Amino acid sequence: MARSVLYQQVAAELRRAIYSGVLGPGAQLPTEAQLMEDHGVSRNTVRLALGELVNEGLVTRTPRRGTVVRDRRPLLIHPQRELEPQPTGELREAFAYAVAEEGRAPSQYIEVLTVSPVEEIASRLELADGELAVVRRRLRFVDGQPYNTNDSYFPRDLVADSEIARPGDIARGANRVLEELGHAQIRVVDDIWARMPNQEEAERLQLELGTPVMVYVRVGYDGADMPVRVAVSVLPADKHLIRYELDRR
Repeated sequence: MARSVLYQQVAAELRRAIYSGVLGPGAQLPTEAQLMEDHGVSRNTVRLALGELVNEGLVTRTPRRGTVVRDRRPLLIHPQRELEPQPTGELREAFAYAVAEEGRAPSQYIEVLTVSPVEEIASRLELADGELAVVRRRLRFVDGQPYNTNDSYFPRDLVADSEIARPGDIARGANRVLEELGHAQIRVVDDIWARMPNQEEAERLQLELGTPVMVYVRVGYDGADMPVRVAVSVLPADKHLIRYELDRR
C-alpha cells in the first residue's frame, strides 16, 4: 500500500479518537514507537500522520510530554445578533456579552489611534483623500487566552469628540455610542475569507504552526446609508465557529 495512504489511515484513526472524545483535551497520544508497532508502519509514516494532525490544529507537540490533544473549545459567533437588543436589557459590548453568555471570561487589550487608513479601509469608509480615521485596535482574550483581534475604524470627523476616540474600554460598546451620535447602524455588509496568518498575527495570537485564520470584515451603515464603521477581525480557525441563521418566517 502506498505510503501516502498509510499515513492518512493512521491520521484518520487518531482523528476519530479525538473527535469522539476517546482522546480528550490534554490527552497524550501514543509515542511514535508505539504507533509504529500498533499500525505496522515506519517512523516516517507516523511523523507524516502526526504532522497532518498538527496542521489541522488537533494536536500540539511539546518537548517533554510528546504529542498532546489541543483544547479546541471554539467560540460560537452569531454575526447577525451583534446589532440586536440584548435579551437581558444589559448594555454590554457585543463581544463581552457573547463570551459571557457561554459562561466564559472575556477581556481585551485596547489601543486607540488616529490614522491615515490603508486604501481598502478608506474605500470601505468612503473617505476622501487625506481624511483620517480613528481605529480601536483590540486583542481579545477568552479565559485568559488570546482568541482574536478586532480593529474597528471610524471616520474621525464623526467620532472625534466621543468616547470612541479616547483610550479605554467602552462598557456599553462603540455601537451604542454611534447610536447616541445619531448614526445607528441599520445595515451591515460582511466579507469573510480564510488565509494563513502573517508573522505579527501569529505572535499576537500565539498561534500553533500551520493554524489558518479567518478574516471577517464588517461594514456598518447608518440610516442615510453612510458607512460609519469598518471592523476587521482576525479569527484563528481552530478557536471560532461562525454561525449564520436564515429564517423566512
